[in-house]
Amino acid sequence: MNIWNGEHRRIYMQEVGTRDGFQSEGTFVETRDKIALIDALSNTGMAKIEVTAFVSPQAIPALRDAEIVLREIQRKPGVVYTALVPNVRGAERAIDARADELNLVMSASESHNLSNLRMTREQSFNALKQVATLARGAGLPVNISLSCAFGCPMEGDVPVSTVLEWTRRFIEEIGARGVTLCDTTGMAYPRQVADLTAQCIKRWPHSEFTLHFHNTRGMGLANVLAAIDAGADRFDASLGGIGGCPYAPGASGNVCSEEIVHALELMGFDTGIDLDALIAASKCLPPLIGHDTPSQIVKAGRRLDLHPLPADFAAIRERAWQRDSPERARG
Repeated sequence: MNIWNGEHRRIYMQEVGTRDGFQSEGTFVETRDKIALIDALSNTGMAKIEVTAFVSPQAIPALRDAEIVLREIQRKPGVVYTALVPNVRGAERAIDARADELNLVMSASESHNLSNLRMTREQSFNALKQVATLARGAGLPVNISLSCAFGCPMEGDVPVSTVLEWTRRFIEEIGARGVTLCDTTGMAYPRQVADLTAQCIKRWPHSEFTLHFHNTRGMGLANVLAAIDAGADRFDASLGGIGGCPYAPGASGNVCSEEIVHALELMGFDTGIDLDALIAASKCLPPLIGHDTPSQIVKAGRRLDLHPLPADFAAIRERAWQRDSPERARG
């Protein structure tokens, strides 16, 4: 596969900033502003939006308005509105608020799972099975996000065999429609990404695989391209590049939605995204969260966003021509 020529191959972009991004912010984004931003994102062409998380308000107060937000957004046909749920109670709340999909989470690393979820991996898996049963009863699909699939900040490398075994159990025992391979702290590198992605797609060709990268060590885009080369076509990204895991030391923001779309479109891939609308949405973030974002596209503009000539450009050009005139005459 020639990744340098996308040949209009479809890539599905999935926005996680309103959950993964906002949960890491110290400033509470007002409910009406969350709703307005999600409505704007719905009109950019995103395939899926992770709207919020149904977690304890004490644990993540930034998302304490989950029900209101999910109920009051304007839903656009074709967009999947998903919500992260940690347990049966969270699933009940999400179903009641009309989520299109439930996104469940556990870690491939025992240390991270205990730190993040206060359970062993086996305990988490059993809890996920209960949630999946509830989801099936409500007619909702389940996606499972496997954190630390490319490495754990406390344990180091996570064996590929471990990631594949949990993925198998999610698909074959729980019946998950999709699995998200998460680079929770930006430890992934391109060769590793390509190898794991290719193995998952080969073993479970009818399952929906998403790649979720952080740009902690500057390899986010390279990892996206490596995953595409291995056959992946779904990617999580965060508006403005905001986000991170509060339970993962050293985790910085997710790959930036507008940067990934900008790069992929230049390579000929069809992201289905209105990049102008996406950049406009990203520019709304700093006033909401109280600080600048990492987005280089917002700072520098797109590749061909040109700058005006200097006000005295005509005079500069004329002087240059005058200096050149004697030389032309001698020639």
